[in-house]
Amino acid sequence: MNYLITGGTGLLGKQLSKLLLANGHKVAILTRSEREDSQVKFYQWDIKKGEIETEALQKVDCLIHLAGAGIADEKWTDERKEAIINSRVQPLTLLAQKFKEIGVFPKSIVSASAVGIYGFDTGNKNLTEDDGKGKDYISEVVIKWEKAVNDFAALTKSRAVKLRIGIVLDKNGGALPQLALPVKLGVGSALGDGEQWLSWIHTKDLCQLFYQCSLDESKQGAYNAVAPNPVTNKEMVRVLGRVLHRPIWAPKVPSFVLKLILGERAQLVLGGNKVSASKIEATGFSFKFSILEDALTEIYKS
Repeated sequence: MNYLITGGTGLLGKQLSKLLLANGHKVAILTRSEREDSQVKFYQWDIKKGEIETEALQKVDCLIHLAGAGIADEKWTDERKEAIINSRVQPLTLLAQKFKEIGVFPKSIVSASAVGIYGFDTGNKNLTEDDGKGKDYISEVVIKWEKAVNDFAALTKSRAVKLRIGIVLDKNGGALPQLALPVKLGVGSALGDGEQWLSWIHTKDLCQLFYQCSLDESKQGAYNAVAPNPVTNKEMVRVLGRVLHRPIWAPKVPSFVLKLILGERAQLVLGGNKVSASKIEATGFSFKFSILEDALTEIYKS
């Protein structure tokens, strides 16, 4: 198959590209700067100018949409909030327009989404894909993100899959290095009351999930991309301590301290979602890492 990836130079994009290539597929990546790779074809695009190298759009079997500005990277000014949404929506608007212009369309789109669609803190409720959506800023981001995917699919008549991703576990990026650093330094502790749920997924399982959704024509719509066994924040810290052989003794970090430091972004660490993986498991997908300690042990084995 021929894959075209947005956000392909990020942590997940790089690993997914390796998986696709290892299985004999062709991979092309849309990028803003010139790059070279013996196996991957890079094409330039400029979303603000509405420009894409047309060759990138020829013979695309599956579009993988991973592009998006980091939600936790910067302070949430009004300008940054708009940029976070636009970075997820505008690429699909432009791609739909360009595919329509040349009259050639991908067969499917598999897009990243996020469990934040359910709300920043949903307590102990076990959430399925049929549950309602939240009313906070992160929910707004994901709602508009998924709408852009649906609009793209409608215009291009392609099969659409939206993977609502939880916390991706990888020692080279994402949330895990930030969670693990205090533990490594011997000052690991729970955040807030520590009871907020963390729905997580090992990066290798996530790559396999994207791959299988691209191949399986029966998969369509939204799926929670999380391992079957979510944990609380305090359990995450406790397991990290065991895996990294560090004691967990420091007191919990009070919520008001986090709010002073992070402002509105504090909801990213003080809130949480207990999310069900039952729908994706029912399709036959099997998680290699379903237990947190097994996942973290594999990640930190070397």
